[in-house]
Amino acid sequence: MEYKDIPTKADVERIAALRQPGCVSIYLPTGTTPAEADRARIELKNHLASAARALEELKVDRARIRAVHTEGERILDDRDFWRYQSRSLAVFLDGDLAQTFRLPNRLGTSCEIADRFYVKPLLRALTFPQSALILALAGNSVRLLHITPDRPAERIDVPGMPHDVASAVGLASVSGRSPDGRIQGSEGQKVRMLEYVQAIDRALRPLLANSSEPLILAAAEPLAGIFRGAVEYPRLVAETISGNPEDKTDEELAAAARGVLDRLYASKVGALREAYEARIAAGTALVDLSDIARAATFGAVESLVFDIDRRVPGWVDDETGVITFADEDVPGDYGVVDEILRRALGSKATVYALRAEDVPGGGAAAAAVRYPV
Repeated sequence: MEYKDIPTKADVERIAALRQPGCVSIYLPTGTTPAEADRARIELKNHLASAARALEELKVDRARIRAVHTEGERILDDRDFWRYQSRSLAVFLDGDLAQTFRLPNRLGTSCEIADRFYVKPLLRALTFPQSALILALAGNSVRLLHITPDRPAERIDVPGMPHDVASAVGLASVSGRSPDGRIQGSEGQKVRMLEYVQAIDRALRPLLANSSEPLILAAAEPLAGIFRGAVEYPRLVAETISGNPEDKTDEELAAAARGVLDRLYASKVGALREAYEARIAAGTALVDLSDIARAATFGAVESLVFDIDRRVPGWVDDETGVITFADEDVPGDYGVVDEILRRALGSKATVYALRAEDVPGGGAAAAAVRYPV
């Protein structure tokens, strides 16, 4: 069974702010089947053994190493935890903190040891979710589907969900005759559709209250307009998959929804680039890493855009923000961009994890600043 506990921005800020010797950050792909969960559990066990050796080599306090080992074993032994997984797992351990996140996007495997946690991969799930819910709404049926980048669409059983308009309003048919023998008019049918939508809303509320994923509506008019006018979901996508969803299979709806997500994210990236280009021209956004590092050190970064895949070897001075670049990755250090990200999160900056071609200015990062430094 799939279960997601996607970190909030506050979660990432909290984890990024911790700094002490012996921080263990582990990322690994998982899955929703027992076999996949078993493989992931073995992989985590191997990473924990590797982390213990690395902590000993770094001469981390033995009591802290034992605490990390104990917390790791507790995760490995939690059978209920391994029954409910998603696409990837992130684990953070330092002897005091033991935090896991089951993520819907597929991440590679890694085990990082340093004096701070490696949080950059978490930002993939926060910037643009790669999964979504589809509500396929028709007068005679309703389906809720879940889509991810690498799996077929999955139907979700929603307790209390009405089957159609007639059952939602307690009638055999909404197109039948009224008690005086007259055919029900279109206005009467719209009233019944509204009651249907309200019943769907009541069934969906408990599920959507804890969801961070976009909701994409697939419906024809007038039902699509009635639904949008009657409900308030902050993550309801503006674009509708038009037409009668009963004419489409689950996978056809999933393919259409992925196109909706692509257009949604392309629009957001385009708007972000335009805003940054205007601020760069006005002198209130930076593209030089040295300038960005200094601004992040002094809490001046308002928002940060960075290349999710790029690592710039080196480190940033704690006091001045001056960068010392290196020819290759420094053991125990995540690099310049990662440290800039950590400091920006510490000052409550908004952060966006993008691909290289979408970063304004064409560099490893760009930052809008609150004030000059």
